[in-house]
Amino acid sequence: MSASGYFLDVQSSALGRPWRSRLDSAGEARALAIAQIGGQDELLARVLAGRGVAPQAVERYLDPTLRDLMPDPFCLRDMEAATDRLKRAVERGERIAIFGDYDVDGACSAALMSEYLAACGCETFVHIPDRVTEGYGPNGEAIAGFAANGATLVVTVDCGAVSYEPFELASRLGLDVIVFDHHQTSERLPRTLALVDPNREDDLSGLGHLSAAGVVYMALVALSRALREAGYWNGSRAPDLIAALDLVALATVADVVPLTGLNRAFVVKGLAVMRQRRRPGLAALFDVAGADGPPKPYHLGFLIGPRINAGGRIGDAALGVRLLTTADDLEAGAIALELDRLNRARQQIEIAALAEAEAEALMSLGLEERGAAVVVAGETWPPGVVGLIAARLKERFERPAFALTLAGGQATGSGRSIPGVDLGKAVRAAVEAGVALKGGGHAMAAGVTLASDRLGEWRAFLEERLGGAVAEARAEAGLMVDAALTASAATPALAHRLEAAGPYGSGNPEPVFALPRHRLAEVTPVGADHLRLRAIAGDGQAVEGIAFRARGKKLGDALARLRGAPVHLAGALAVNRYGGRERAQLRVVDVAEAVR
Repeated sequence: MSASGYFLDVQSSALGRPWRSRLDSAGEARALAIAQIGGQDELLARVLAGRGVAPQAVERYLDPTLRDLMPDPFCLRDMEAATDRLKRAVERGERIAIFGDYDVDGACSAALMSEYLAACGCETFVHIPDRVTEGYGPNGEAIAGFAANGATLVVTVDCGAVSYEPFELASRLGLDVIVFDHHQTSERLPRTLALVDPNREDDLSGLGHLSAAGVVYMALVALSRALREAGYWNGSRAPDLIAALDLVALATVADVVPLTGLNRAFVVKGLAVMRQRRRPGLAALFDVAGADGPPKPYHLGFLIGPRINAGGRIGDAALGVRLLTTADDLEAGAIALELDRLNRARQQIEIAALAEAEAEALMSLGLEERGAAVVVAGETWPPGVVGLIAARLKERFERPAFALTLAGGQATGSGRSIPGVDLGKAVRAAVEAGVALKGGGHAMAAGVTLASDRLGEWRAFLEERLGGAVAEARAEAGLMVDAALTASAATPALAHRLEAAGPYGSGNPEPVFALPRHRLAEVTPVGADHLRLRAIAGDGQAVEGIAFRARGKKLGDALARLRGAPVHLAGALAVNRYGGRERAQLRVVDVAEAVR
């Protein structure tokens, strides 16, 4: 940190961001204590201190356990009623219908519930809705189908918290309904036997950061305990819940919930299960995706998750659950190949739609890019890609973004937010105000449906509702740097040591290092829109770098312009295993010209 208060005196980088140290004076003292008392090296100590880890908590942080971090499942509202009903269904061998969402969290949640109940002897059938013909959440036709197929209990996962009419129908048809969800709810809840959702307004568990799969896992822990206490197993072996943590880890990373506390333990232990390759579907998908080395959160978020999601976006929404639950290697391989094909097709659709969306956003925001939120709509955009478009626009314009498709006479789509701006609450307020027909979600992501002729009103509502929060969030935004690093210190060994403080992701940001005054020797296009770099320090040592999706963007333009010049580079340290060799690689996120 320089005397100016900015890291390396960078007040405005190529992306217009100030660079600041993640550690304040108290953090610096904490890092020193971790290094001296805990025996950690200086860089790892700084990373731990920057994530609020106290010196006496380092050992438990580096080895998080479910025993230490998982609370009593019955702290969740309605968990006791849900457990009692599931226990009764198991004891009676009832037919149970499971309704899940069409994303990774929904697929993992449905697979968790289905596998466990099937192992208990129940007959289950899973329904994942078609995104185009059914839309999000339970619907009357599916509920009627469950009753016709002999189900006596309906369990919804990753959806159902606002499904009023479908559950009224379920009641009339004599079906009990249990909901396991994690989305924000309204004060009025739908008619259910139990609605377990840590984000319902009267839930005091403090577990609102869980994915739906995390909620379902806690429900299975509660059910397992109840069955054991009732003597149900009678000497036989209960289903292995530790083996199911691979699904919880995948959902936790893919749904971008905070990787802190219990979630972090879920991912650490789940990745260990994945390394054993005991689930044929995941093993096949890792192979098809070309994932190198042991499973990492990066693989789950950028290689595995998008392929599972591809089924729900432009193909068969049930492919994900089938992949995750099959025990047949041949079927697993075939589904994995189909999901990979769908993902490539999705990428092509997304490229064309995103170009159109960016042009519309630029026209809406103007040259000075003013406005609290980006709202774009397209006549031909498939419903399955609007969430991806919103995410890209959020990154590009650094403000909340909604992308909607106008097919079907309504505007339906998804929004993605920036830290500090709650989209779920804004969408619920829009529904209550009559601006939107329906919608919901959580702070960082939401879905909404409105009349297509009310897009202007929707933009105005967001400006008024989010203007203050967006302005404050953007004013406080900056690149938080953990430490300075030189090319000679950027080694695979250091990258491996830093993994101990992971897994990194939402809520536990990947460490960002600044490389001061390195000459940008090479900037080479690679792939569709990436840039490969090579930077050389004053002592002649070099480090490789990669800037993902940078071509044609501010970062890519700046890197090309500064080729050959001394620069400050900022990025995360990773290991590139290309060709069977391990090399350190900086995943560049920003650059600033070294002016002196």
